[in-house]
Amino acid sequence: MTTIPSLIDQAIAILRQSRHAVALTGAGISTPSGIPDFRSRDSGLWEKYDPMEVASFTGFKQNPQDFYHWIRPLFDTITVAQPNAAHQALVQLEAYGPLQAVITQNIDGLHSKAGSQTVYEIHGHLREVTCLRCYEIFNTNVVLDDYLATGDIPRCPSCGGVLKPNVILFGELLPVTALNHSRKETRSCDVMLVVGSSLEVEPAGDLPLLAKQSGARLIIVTLSETHLDYLADVVIHTDVVDVLPQLAAPFLP
Repeated sequence: MTTIPSLIDQAIAILRQSRHAVALTGAGISTPSGIPDFRSRDSGLWEKYDPMEVASFTGFKQNPQDFYHWIRPLFDTITVAQPNAAHQALVQLEAYGPLQAVITQNIDGLHSKAGSQTVYEIHGHLREVTCLRCYEIFNTNVVLDDYLATGDIPRCPSCGGVLKPNVILFGELLPVTALNHSRKETRSCDVMLVVGSSLEVEPAGDLPLLAKQSGARLIIVTLSETHLDYLADVVIHTDVVDVLPQLAAPFLP
């Protein structure tokens, strides 16, 4: 049986040979920062609502109050969350190693907060909200304090319409620009590093397959198995906070 230190050495060797690496990150990189994965039934976000219902675009339009009640604890958590050692390791790999971009399924903004320069947020983010009536876009900070204090549905300062966070809900199309950049990076990379993603949600879950088909090598670092483990050159099933700093360390000045 191959040991984790040996697997880490193999991954470092692959990264040393790389000229254009890309990272794909999922919820598992942010859970050590205290941000729950809403798909996990023990996260607390399942207690009163089914996220697959309240986090759909149709559900939001029909009953935005349920959505905001459901997501309020996540807003609270993300507001105070800080990047962890895995986020920082990707910053270091971008600054000193072969990493050219981070493609993330996360909406928490922690990659940018950590200092990553090229980040494609294919599921959107919470930095802005859009009015569903007049389509004006506002910085979330404009309405966040009142929402967190009262729990009331945020409304447009201009027309009074309901404000929707610029995150991608079930039933919505992914942001075209971010998705196109992500696919371009995937086709161009020689190594894809998957970090903390279950690879269950398409199209993000298909990007490692596209990378392999384009000739890239694949490194997967997650706690649990994925359906693409069989394709990977190196698979490390352990805490990303432990592994990522070790992958970045050889590239530090």
